[in-house]
Amino acid sequence: MKTWRSASLVATAAAMLALTTACGQEKGDQSPNGQNVGNQAPAKDGYGAGDGYGADTGDAKEGAGKAKAAGQLAVWDSKKLGKVVTDSEGRTLYRFDKDTAQPPKSNCDGACASTWPVASPEGAEAPAGVDKSLLGEVTRSDGSKQLTIDGWPMYRYAKDTKAGDAKGQGVGGTWYAAAPDGKKAAPAADEAEPPAETAPVDPAGLSTRKDPKLGEIVVDKNGMTVYRFTKDSAWPMKTACTGACLEKWPVVPPVAKNDTKGILKKGFVVFDRPDGVRQQTIDCWPMYTFAGDKKPGDTNGQGVGGTWYAAGPDGKPVGAPK
Repeated sequence: MKTWRSASLVATAAAMLALTTACGQEKGDQSPNGQNVGNQAPAKDGYGAGDGYGADTGDAKEGAGKAKAAGQLAVWDSKKLGKVVTDSEGRTLYRFDKDTAQPPKSNCDGACASTWPVASPEGAEAPAGVDKSLLGEVTRSDGSKQLTIDGWPMYRYAKDTKAGDAKGQGVGGTWYAAAPDGKKAAPAADEAEPPAETAPVDPAGLSTRKDPKLGEIVVDKNGMTVYRFTKDSAWPMKTACTGACLEKWPVVPPVAKNDTKGILKKGFVVFDRPDGVRQQTIDCWPMYTFAGDKKPGDTNGQGVGGTWYAAGPDGKPVGAPK
C-alpha cells in the first residue's frame, strides 16, 4: 500500500511540474483554469444513424446533451460552406430538417439531443450586420428553452471538438450548418469551390503578420489583430474583461495547436472563464480581438486606455511600456 501511495504522489508531482512549466511559471501551489485543446477527448465513432436523427445512444456521453448559452453569435466565412453562424465559443450551429420553423418546433430529444446539444438562447446577440429580429426561442418538450434563428431551432454537434469544426454537415442527410439567416449554409454562386489542385488553403486559426508600425503581431483566421489586456493575469489565470467589456473586446475562441503558424506553443491553453466562455491563451495570457477593427490589418485597439496592446507571437503586449 505504501509503495502504491508513493508512486501516486510522484505521478501527481510530475503532472503539476509539467503544467507549471507549460505556463512558464515556477509556482506549484496554484493551477490555471485551462486545458490544452489537443488533449480534448475526441467524440467516439458511431454518430450518424441512418434514421436521419444522427444519434447513437451507445456513444452519448454523460452531460453531452446539456444546453450551453449561445452568447454573442458570430459569422464564419467558410470556403466550403459559405457563411456559417457560430456561438460565442466559435462552435458551428446546426439546423435539423425534421424540425419546423413555422411554427418553431424541435424534434430532437433524448439520445438525439446528446449527440446534438441544444443551443440555449441565454445571452444570445445577433452577429454584426444581421437583423436581431431573426433571433428567437422555442420551448422544448422538457420545458427548456432553445435558440431559434428565423424560427429554426439551433444545435451544436458533439463531434465538433474545436472552433471551426463542421463535422455535422450533412449527417444523416438531415443536419446542416446554419447560415446567419437560419437557412442552410451554402457558398455563393461566384465563390464555388475551385478544383482540388488549385483550391486555396484556409489560413491558420492563429498566425502572425508583419505590421509596418508594430512589427510581428498575432492575427486570427480572418486576419484580424489579436490583443492582450494588461489588467489580466496569467498565473493564476484571470480575466479583468467581463460584461460590457466583452462587447468591445470579444474573446479569441479555442484554437487547436496544429491550427497555428508562428505562435508560441508553451502555455497555449484554453481558459475556462468564470462566465462560462472558453478563451484561447498564449503563454497563459487570455487573447481578444477588438470590435473597433473593421478589416484585416486594422490596429485601432493598440494602446486603448493604456491597457490594450497587440499580442506578439510569444503572447507579450507589443509596444506596452515596460
